[in-house]
Amino acid sequence: MADVEQNVAVPDAAGNGSDAVNGTAGRFVSSPEGTALAYGSLLFMALLPIFFGALRSVGCSKSKNASDMPETITSRDAARFPIIASCTLFGLYLFFKIFSQEYINLLLSMYFFVLGILALSHTMSPFMCRVFPANLPNKQYQLLFTQGSGESKEEIVNYEFDTKDLICLGISSVVGVWYVLKKHWIANNLFGLAFALNGVELLHLNNVSTGCILLGGLFVYDVFWVFGTNVMVTVAKSFEAPIKLVFPQDLLEKGLDASNFAMLGLGDIVIPGIFIALLLRFDVSLKKNTRTYFYTSFLAYIFGLGLTIFVMHTFKHAQPALLYLVPACVGFPVLLALFKGELTEMFSLANSMQSFGLSTPRRRRHTPSDM
Repeated sequence: MADVEQNVAVPDAAGNGSDAVNGTAGRFVSSPEGTALAYGSLLFMALLPIFFGALRSVGCSKSKNASDMPETITSRDAARFPIIASCTLFGLYLFFKIFSQEYINLLLSMYFFVLGILALSHTMSPFMCRVFPANLPNKQYQLLFTQGSGESKEEIVNYEFDTKDLICLGISSVVGVWYVLKKHWIANNLFGLAFALNGVELLHLNNVSTGCILLGGLFVYDVFWVFGTNVMVTVAKSFEAPIKLVFPQDLLEKGLDASNFAMLGLGDIVIPGIFIALLLRFDVSLKKNTRTYFYTSFLAYIFGLGLTIFVMHTFKHAQPALLYLVPACVGFPVLLALFKGELTEMFSLANSMQSFGLSTPRRRRHTPSDM
């Protein structure tokens, strides 16, 4: 949903930095090696949350634990999403035009500081379970807020966590402080990857038709706001939050102090990612011990994002990535299903998942490690 840009100068903690100008920020001309490294790294980082988030989404569907249940995106939600996203984007644009960018970004930094810590904690949790020493006690905790009493008592917040979650929270808090104080691009990417992985894992489309509605609507949204106006590029330049992955094109020259970045919006990862995850669950529901649709859509994403980067680099202009990703990620799997005679099964995915033991996504209670 955000575009792909090159040579973006990201401000430091003091707010310094030149404006994002495609191809000319800070009058820096990247070397071919630096450009290739930046684009390759962005592509690699984009694939990580899609691949692992999709795998974890299958576990969410099979889970009987209410705290692990994903959120459902219905066709109604999908149809409204581009409108809501457009209003939000234009609202942010007006805020940055009317109010001080410094104060807006300060508030946003605090907001994403909290969200980033929770998202990174949730991302780290499975790895912590593997490395947590067996001889250390793993105590269970619960934080419960209710409203009313007796039969009218209603749960408002129900947090269940353990010692491992607290350790993850502590590590994530260190990253959060690093991000708030330094706005370092590595801290930004750690939070961005966590947001993207959580999105792919926990946001579930209820069927393929809903996915087509969502991707089709955001296809129009992305093209309009990038090519039709300067709103998205302006907000992307002004918005100091981990809602995009960045990688320096001058890393080879300046090391970790590099300041001219190529960037990729998280929407261009999460939106195709939840559709790819849906196709993985479709593969599982077929019980053929193959992941044909998942790998096809995954390779289609690589092709689409690679084409985006190629066009952007050729024409030196920010590109709406969904312009290339949506036809690739939807078209290739649909053509494959048509060729294999499984198009009907694909578009009745929700019923297929239920018949093969995968639960349909529903609302869930949040834990402290959630976004």
